[in-house]
Amino acid sequence: MRPRKAWMLVLLLALVQLLAVASAGAPDEDSTDKEDAIEEDEEEDEDDDDDDDDLEVKEENGVLILNDANFDNFVADKDTVLLEFYAPWCGHCKQFAPEYEKIAATLKENDPPIPVAKIDATSESALASRFDVSGYPTIKILKKGQEVDYEGSRTQEEIVAKVKEVSQPNWTPPPEVTLVLTKDNFDEVVNDADIILVEFYAPWCGHCKKLAPEYEKAAKELSKSSPPIPLAKVDAIAETDLAKRFDVSSYPTLKIFRKGKAFSYNGPREKYGIVDYMMEQSGPPSKQILALKQVQEFLKDGDDVIIIGVFKSESDPAYQLYQDAANSLREDYKFHHTFSTEIAKFLKVSLGKLVVMQPEKFQSKYEPKSYVMDIKDSTEAAAITEHVVKHTLPLVGHRKAADAKRYTRRPLVVVYYSVDFSFDYRAATQFWRNKVLEVAKDFPEYTFAVADEEDFATELKDLGLSESGEEVNAAILDEGGRRFAMEPDDFDADALRDFVTAFKKGKLKPVIKSQPVPKNNKGPVKVVVGKTFDSIVMDPKKDVLIEFYAPWCGHCKQLEPVYTSLGKKYKGHKNLVIAKMDATANDVTSDRYKVEGFPTIYFAPSGDKKKPIKFEDGNRDLEHLSKFIEEHATKLSRTKEEL
Repeated sequence: MRPRKAWMLVLLLALVQLLAVASAGAPDEDSTDKEDAIEEDEEEDEDDDDDDDDLEVKEENGVLILNDANFDNFVADKDTVLLEFYAPWCGHCKQFAPEYEKIAATLKENDPPIPVAKIDATSESALASRFDVSGYPTIKILKKGQEVDYEGSRTQEEIVAKVKEVSQPNWTPPPEVTLVLTKDNFDEVVNDADIILVEFYAPWCGHCKKLAPEYEKAAKELSKSSPPIPLAKVDAIAETDLAKRFDVSSYPTLKIFRKGKAFSYNGPREKYGIVDYMMEQSGPPSKQILALKQVQEFLKDGDDVIIIGVFKSESDPAYQLYQDAANSLREDYKFHHTFSTEIAKFLKVSLGKLVVMQPEKFQSKYEPKSYVMDIKDSTEAAAITEHVVKHTLPLVGHRKAADAKRYTRRPLVVVYYSVDFSFDYRAATQFWRNKVLEVAKDFPEYTFAVADEEDFATELKDLGLSESGEEVNAAILDEGGRRFAMEPDDFDADALRDFVTAFKKGKLKPVIKSQPVPKNNKGPVKVVVGKTFDSIVMDPKKDVLIEFYAPWCGHCKQLEPVYTSLGKKYKGHKNLVIAKMDATANDVTSDRYKVEGFPTIYFAPSGDKKKPIKFEDGNRDLEHLSKFIEEHATKLSRTKEEL
């Protein structure tokens, strides 16, 4: 072999050797892919194991542990299941645990065995929400998937007995105690009842669903009272005539009826609150005063208006009229009566008189010490209530959050400072109140009040006065929700008089809480803010559909894409505006548009903005909203195809 060929052969062999080494050292692509696949399979197996762990029903001291993942699967084929919703930190739950374990052991021996389970309501939030769990421990029995509330004592004997009763094949839930009223039986039931509570509800209403179990529990409890106090309900969507008759505009609406006459219900909305409130309401509306000392204490230490009827006896016709009037106002005022001639002499009145007066702290030289009405057989209850309402406020009263509804008359002049009528601070409080009195006497057409700045901190903030730096601030609350703030300055009677006079002459500009006016507002849904409410919504030439929403409201978020589609659908109609407004960040400058929940939708027809029409349908979809617009539009132009 020639040297040159031999040399080439050596080079080729070396190259082959190098390639072999490189190939052995580098990772094989197919091999790497296989390893990745194995790792993924292992991760999936781990996830499957986690899922299996969630689905597996574990047991702890004989009690099964259920969660959001395994609950439905477990109970699906069970006739009866006992459930406890607990919180790990709950002291009552910890005390109940040993008893619950004994219950589980007992029911396990039943024929057939009845499963006993517990659910950590703090971690299994979906189940806790589904079963309206609001306290711990909460015990429920499931009968063929339907929940049965357990309301007995937390003892082994009572719980086992109740579960065994429910587990019987022929067991059915007891009928509701709450009466169901329709147009056919409403008047008969309500007119015959001395007192009855009626709930007007909508089947789709979330608040109504939340109230339902508490309302039924209260009905059961009150049915045992002596005499029983009935609770009833009306489907306001099906019984539209009844809803209109009693001005039902939101759900749930609760009303108390006494022999057919309706009164507002302003009490709690849970079992014990409803029971206590209705027990109080079922009693007499006026309390008897036996001793003169009581009246003297009212005058010296009282902080509310004193209303006393002076009568001969309970058989006195004037007394009966007084009781009827007191019933209509018992939500707002405390009524008293007396048959004492000694008290009559102290009050300087004869029998058959109604006396309304203020405690000493609210009396002044500018107003009478008392207002007396003669109640005769011909006097109507309405005249008595009118007398009470007219004279319950002193010339300058103390406005508090609890009795704000007394101060609904407008214009209302409010002076804010540190109001405290306790002994140590009364002199300072009266010092500023006396300055307000000097002005109030000259403006009898206005209502005047002092208010504690801490109690009305939010109101002061909305007025732009929370950072005024002044010890005393003042504002005027006018009709239509308009508000006027006095420029921060040294406060005295002259400054307040100038402020009220300027208001009377129309020289003040209202304070309006408002987001910035949008620079570009050409979208399908026009954005309304406080400063543009009047120019857009109250435009007399256009129909306006306005949605009041809150940024945090879940229902509002669900509605948003539907509402946008609605805006696009009617964008070509020049005389119709689809609008929305964040009611938490902007003032609604007309009191005709009451926003009591979110979302609230009104149709403001052209030419009649003071009579907006509220959208009451629970179906807030494109079809129903469109139908609402078509029904109420005054200037809706349609194409030939639409016609």
